[in-house]
Amino acid sequence: MFTNEGIRIGTLVNKGEKNPEYIRQIVGHGFESFSITFWKTLGGVDLVKLADGVREALDGTGAVISSIGVFGNPLETGEEDVKSLRDWETLIDHAHLFGTDLVCGFTGRVRGKSIDESIPRFKEVFGELGQRAADKGVRIAFENCDMGGTWKSGDWNIAHNPDAWKLMFDAVPLDNLGLEWEPCHQMVSLIDPIPQLREWAPKVFHVHGKDATVLWDVVRKHGVHGKKPFAFHRTPGFGDSNWTDIITILRQNGYKGTIDIEGWHDPVYKGDLEMTGQVRGLNYLKECRGGSFVANPVV
Repeated sequence: MFTNEGIRIGTLVNKGEKNPEYIRQIVGHGFESFSITFWKTLGGVDLVKLADGVREALDGTGAVISSIGVFGNPLETGEEDVKSLRDWETLIDHAHLFGTDLVCGFTGRVRGKSIDESIPRFKEVFGELGQRAADKGVRIAFENCDMGGTWKSGDWNIAHNPDAWKLMFDAVPLDNLGLEWEPCHQMVSLIDPIPQLREWAPKVFHVHGKDATVLWDVVRKHGVHGKKPFAFHRTPGFGDSNWTDIITILRQNGYKGTIDIEGWHDPVYKGDLEMTGQVRGLNYLKECRGGSFVANPVV
């Protein structure tokens, strides 16, 4: 996955078996990687067929699949939750068909319970999944989205707070378990992402290209529990983050992965402007990584 620039810039694709056609239509804009995602379960998608189609769509482009992932709740016991857990196993077993060693998603959580109370179940599930992945040379990365949850309660994910990360990685101390990190989810919790990234960069396996704008005037006047929104998600290049600093910290820690733009969240560059915003974010992030690679002169 290495390129001369060291870090690829790409985007998320979340359209099931239509992935190959979607990728074929947008790869020419300059996307260098694609992260394929599924909501809750795989929905019966034939991964062998999908992998064949994706490889054909990428042939000759130089772009790669950075990761595949399923975003459900594998810690719970409902029918859909159990399917999500089985689909984690399926993705781990099939990651090599996509040319990636990275499977991503939510940790899940015990619904209505605190993060502390969810850790034993996390240890049970991801102790097994983590070892299954390690045996196949696969890494697992957890997205840092709170999905509306708090420390005390939630429905989807415990991996949204650095205190939770410490509990998680202490409970399952496997080197192939890490984070799918982005500044956005930390900023909307009023966490400064820069010092956090400096501390946690060694555990960052994948980066979502998603930013945020924090309306500090609203925070100061109305707080964070009033009727006025105090923050919103943005495509990189339109938010508050200094992505040059983010990429610098990643480089300083030897990161050789991808930054894949998570679109469909920006309140301005949406609808007919979705791809306009994403391509602007793509080019912005390429500049933040230093532009195109330039070889040193041979002395």
